[in-house]
Amino acid sequence: QAQLVESGGGLVQPGGSLRLSCGASGFTLEYYAIGWFRQAPGKERVGVSCISASNSDGRTYYTDSGKGRFTISRDSAKNTVYLQMNSLKPEDTAVYYCAIRNWGWDCTTEDSDYDYWGQGTPVTVSS
Repeated sequence: QAQLVESGGGLVQPGGSLRLSCGASGFTLEYYAIGWFRQAPGKERVGVSCISASNSDGRTYYTDSGKGRFTISRDSAKNTVYLQMNSLKPEDTAVYYCAIRNWGWDCTTEDSDYDYWGQGTPVTVSS
């Protein structure tokens, strides 16, 4: 059964870094647009970053929440997409999800454009 699995979340102090991983079984991630989203307690899920399919242009995009601090990347050999998060702030505290866009190679940060989701990995930024 196809599935996505996020990992790498945890507790980190403000200013620290984490690298989230999105692994997949049943999908070859390089052929899909992949998005990273987050949902803070009591808030709606919002987009953070995305990467287009490699058979499109593989472009990356960041929303204002992660621009300049987060980097999305893909390791095709490991069938994994990463989200490197630096200079973390308490407001980055959330459950982070990766998702696959089944229709369309170009990435977006609209969660309604994505069809398959992982279970999420929690990130807590606190001293």
